[in-house]
Amino acid sequence: MLDKFLEYLQFEKRYSPHTITSYKKDLEDFSHFYLKTESSENISNADKKVIRNFIVELSENGISKRSINRKLSSLRSFYLFLLRIGEITVSPTESISSLKFYPEKQIPMSKEEMQELNDHVFEAMHDVLEKCIMEVLYQTGMRKAELCGLIFENVNINEKELKVIGKGNKERFIPISEDLTDLLKDYLKIRSPQHEYQSYFFVNKKGKKLTEKFVYVVVNKYLSLITSKQKRSPHILRHSFATHVLDNGAEISKVKKILGHSSLASTQVYTNANIEQLKKVFNQAHPRASKKEEL
Repeated sequence: MLDKFLEYLQFEKRYSPHTITSYKKDLEDFSHFYLKTESSENISNADKKVIRNFIVELSENGISKRSINRKLSSLRSFYLFLLRIGEITVSPTESISSLKFYPEKQIPMSKEEMQELNDHVFEAMHDVLEKCIMEVLYQTGMRKAELCGLIFENVNINEKELKVIGKGNKERFIPISEDLTDLLKDYLKIRSPQHEYQSYFFVNKKGKKLTEKFVYVVVNKYLSLITSKQKRSPHILRHSFATHVLDNGAEISKVKKILGHSSLASTQVYTNANIEQLKKVFNQAHPRASKKEEL
């Protein structure tokens, strides 16, 4: 039944391979727990008690509340699928709520820190691929999975534009600057993919597709040179991109489109836009505000 669910995600929901892999891992974790505690592999028969016991074990093993909620979300989707095809009549997750938690505040890199990276660290960098990774993430707000999966034919050097396949296989186009275009041209001079990885734009020195772990290590290494902040991940570069372009006056609706968010609320929370900047924009734009200044 798990295979049917994964096929449903792939062909009907059109989820990305990365998302499907996450669902599969979550459900396999639950399957192992179910086999251990119930001596059965048929998780279709699971009840609420087993789901709750699974959550308790995850918590006792030090799994974060965020990760537990993600696994619970995967289970909800699986049992909703079983309901849809008539395999079960009641979902065991029906009355189980997600765990409440207060997410750790994500502090983006400052403009000064990113300028230091550009002025000093990059000057001493000789690895074009690693510099590309840093600059593409920061200048486009791309997710690390999207960078790893960037297709060669979707990089339009002449038009200075990238086509990115995001969550749910949704396509979006991201403009790139002149300096990033030049950097990508430099990378193309050294790019040497193995035959089976030719479709990917970025490949490592062995000619293979980049892994998300490799991208994380690269970002962490270079951000460690310019900041003492604890969070030094690709996600922070995405956060920094959004915060900096908003602070410089970019329209939030356009930033939403570039980030690939489905709702404006996601962009507002994610970027943590400076409230003083928003007040300034409002006061300049609203007709009543301008009338006050004339009095």
